[in-house]
Amino acid sequence: MSELKPLRLLAEEAEDLEIISAAVQDSVVKAENLNYEARIRRFSLEINRYRWEEGVTKRRDGERVRSLLAFDGVLGVKTRAVTKADPELILSLLQVTFTPDAEPPGGKITLLFAGDGEIELTVEALDATLLDSDYIWNTRHTPSHERRKR
Repeated sequence: MSELKPLRLLAEEAEDLEIISAAVQDSVVKAENLNYEARIRRFSLEINRYRWEEGVTKRRDGERVRSLLAFDGVLGVKTRAVTKADPELILSLLQVTFTPDAEPPGGKITLLFAGDGEIELTVEALDATLLDSDYIWNTRHTPSHERRKR
């Protein structure tokens, strides 16, 4: 497999979160792997992340890695077009953004999914973590955002 080390990224500023967002673009997650632990104020997703840092070439397959994306200091969670009613539903994560409140350091973290699904986290401060596991596998499918010709 690859010789790249697993990612271990932290975000405490919006610019840091942009890097995490780029790393998790096109990750897939089962609805059952969306987890909000209100008691400890943590929202986490167990994702299968496409390893964009590997580079994309036509000569070899891409790779996915099992990862954990977690947000601490979460005060509330709102969803739109995202449900855990079907735990096997696969969601594709497109982008993660942070919108600061008028009074820092709090704000809103938005997780945008394909098909207009959205999760909004109200946070006391931006505190995000992306941790890759050692579980990596090859995939022939490279995510693409271009429209297919009919």
